Amino acid sequence: MRQRPEEARIAALVQVLAEGLPQWRRRPLLVPVPSWKRRGNPLPALVCRQLVHQLGYRHDGLLERSRPVLGQHHLKRAMRLANQEGAFRCRRGPRPGEATGRPVLIVDDILTSGATGCNAAQALETLGWPVVGMLCLARTPRGRSRSGS
Repeated sequence: MRQRPEEARIAALVQVLAEGLPQWRRRPLLVPVPSWKRRGNPLPALVCRQLVHQLGYRHDGLLERSRPVLGQHHLKRAMRLANQEGAFRCRRGPRPGEATGRPVLIVDDILTSGATGCNAAQALETLGWPVVGMLCLARTPRGRSRSGS
């Protein structure tokens, strides 16, 4: 799906994902994980776009990469955490009242060790965004990955 994303398939996946989401008092702000590659992974932004369309959530590209990182598919958990450390920066803090009571959700395609999400959350929280969680299309099974994550 990364190489040839199909809007209908992404819409169907997001519909299933949306069924498990809690009801929020205030609609969440979605922040996709940006890629450091020129032709990066389009899935986080496409998932955000579908959640905006299906549920009326807000979407903002608050995160940017502060430096390139190694591909993580071959790294163990400790190395993934070190690889992602300081890899994000937040473009801006919340305007007055913008973050009050508004949950912020980081959006990525696959969760493996949590290193990307933790470092993305840290960058957002440093400027005052209240990150409450992460939305992903898939989770790598624990203890079954070749990387030991």
